[in-house]
Amino acid sequence: MVSGIINVYKEKGFTSHDVVAKLRGIFKQKKIGHTGTLDPDAEGVLPVCLGKATKVCDLLTDKDKEYQTALLLGRVTDTQDITGRVTKECPVTCTEEEIREIIAGFVGVYPQVPPMYSALKVGGKKLCDLAREGKEVERKPRNVQIFSIEVIEAALPRVSMRVHCSKGTYIRTLCHDIGVKAGCGGCMESLLRTRVADFRLPKAKKLSEIEEQVAAVRAQHPGKELEKGDFAGLIEDIDSIFMQYPGVFVKAEGTKLMYNGNPLKPHCLSGWEDGYKGERLRVYDANQVFAGIYQWDGACRCIRPIKIFLG
Repeated sequence: MVSGIINVYKEKGFTSHDVVAKLRGIFKQKKIGHTGTLDPDAEGVLPVCLGKATKVCDLLTDKDKEYQTALLLGRVTDTQDITGRVTKECPVTCTEEEIREIIAGFVGVYPQVPPMYSALKVGGKKLCDLAREGKEVERKPRNVQIFSIEVIEAALPRVSMRVHCSKGTYIRTLCHDIGVKAGCGGCMESLLRTRVADFRLPKAKKLSEIEEQVAAVRAQHPGKELEKGDFAGLIEDIDSIFMQYPGVFVKAEGTKLMYNGNPLKPHCLSGWEDGYKGERLRVYDANQVFAGIYQWDGACRCIRPIKIFLG
């Protein structure tokens, strides 16, 4: 089984689930998961986890993200993007300076109401399914954080922006909310995700490129059960998303404890420093195989596993 993370360039027309289904066929394995949905008309970075790496799907979903988007002012749609049914059109009377000021006002934490056309569930049903049935339900606002918005170009009624935001932010809702503030309405015209955590657009691979590389590897190694190491430059190691944490190695006397999922005392660790108390740690076995993420527990004066990737 291949384990690791692929930086996929999701193209228009594919859902995130389509990407996963395609990769299951390419790699001939079921254990694959994506790290947060992108709308079918959106493009860009979609990290996909294979094998043991599926355990980090939720962690990558929680990471900050960057987008490049185009806002079309003067038009409101039921989906908050250009693909939806137009519900209102207004003249754009704001100046470029006023629009820039309105956009700047969204930087920081703001309560965002999730759109009806989203995968969030209310009463066990997806909002998008309710919306397709013509139903609208009350949604509670959720605080999201906009770390920065850079206006790339303002050629009204269109504004091109680069947005750095927290998890859970709907860019089309941000476009809608900017339009509301401007008094003329607005919707998202295009969306390109350029970064998720340290996965960036220039290194993202299209499905056709991935399929071609995997086919070439299979041709070179007929009948072999392929592993992550067979795909140079394509699949990132699981520990690549945890490099912000210090790394330690388990000594021989602690190997059995580690493989049984037990807490580990500092004397079992190579590279341990007292300054690591309170921090999360990357833990490796004596052969430099990534074992998992641990954290200091002051009560037992040991490190306890948070997520294990062995086995």
